[in-house]
Amino acid sequence: MSDYPPLVSVEWLRDRLDDPNVLVLDASVYLSPAQDGHSRGEFRSGLDEYLKSGHIPGARFADLFTEFSDPTSRFPFTRPQREQFEAAARKLGITPATHVVTYDGLVGQWAARLWWVFTTLGHDRVSVLDGGLRKYVAQGGRLETDIVPYQKTSYRLPGPPKDFVRTDLVADIVAGRAGGRLVCLLQPDDYSGAIAVRSRAGHIPGSVNLPFTRLVNEADNTLLPPSRLRSLIQSVTPLEGELVVTYCGGGIASTLGALAMAVIGYKNSLEYDGSLAEWLDDPGHPMATGEG
Repeated sequence: MSDYPPLVSVEWLRDRLDDPNVLVLDASVYLSPAQDGHSRGEFRSGLDEYLKSGHIPGARFADLFTEFSDPTSRFPFTRPQREQFEAAARKLGITPATHVVTYDGLVGQWAARLWWVFTTLGHDRVSVLDGGLRKYVAQGGRLETDIVPYQKTSYRLPGPPKDFVRTDLVADIVAGRAGGRLVCLLQPDDYSGAIAVRSRAGHIPGSVNLPFTRLVNEADNTLLPPSRLRSLIQSVTPLEGELVVTYCGGGIASTLGALAMAVIGYKNSLEYDGSLAEWLDDPGHPMATGEG
């Protein structure tokens, strides 16, 4: 188990902003409304907000569109290959000894995504800022628009990559050939198929719904306390050693579920990186609608 907690508080970070071994990364990605008013809209980089609206002092911008996702994949925001990740980390001045702290300007799903990329590729010295930018600003944290120069490093991953769930295992779980509980982190109307934002509506058969927004405190975007997180997750799966597979539409919200599993210390949990984007790529894969 890593000695680096999955979450750190605003107070913890403010006491360490001058620590050369702590590096803050802004992972924000925003959703621009669709012009037709019906479709989901388009994701856009949070770089403009980082530059113009400000960022935590010393924070560097981590590009989840191209540098920390695989641009050669057919599916958006796919985990990058080892070599690509190392090049992106070198560019940001990261070393194997760096304690990376991720945050975003939303409810934490993008910060969790970057945390998941780091941890599953073997860089365990990474945490998510609990409450993100919203909590930081609410507690009087100052922002800056200046970018402090930094040098590239010769970064190499300090540990071996960890596994994540691929489509063949999900198909085996659905068919009953493998054990496991699929937990969908989409919103209820998306999970049920009441709205359709992909080629086919609904959810993977047999999966249960736990909307990612229920994992956070609405007032300040912090994750629920561990005891409440455990109770909430136990409302959809018993947490008695079974494999828990989190998924969503494209592998973003589901990493907030993966983060919650890490916070409560549950070991047998993996994230389906391709999520519905990859599942629906095969027209033979079944989908279900309704509340489940």
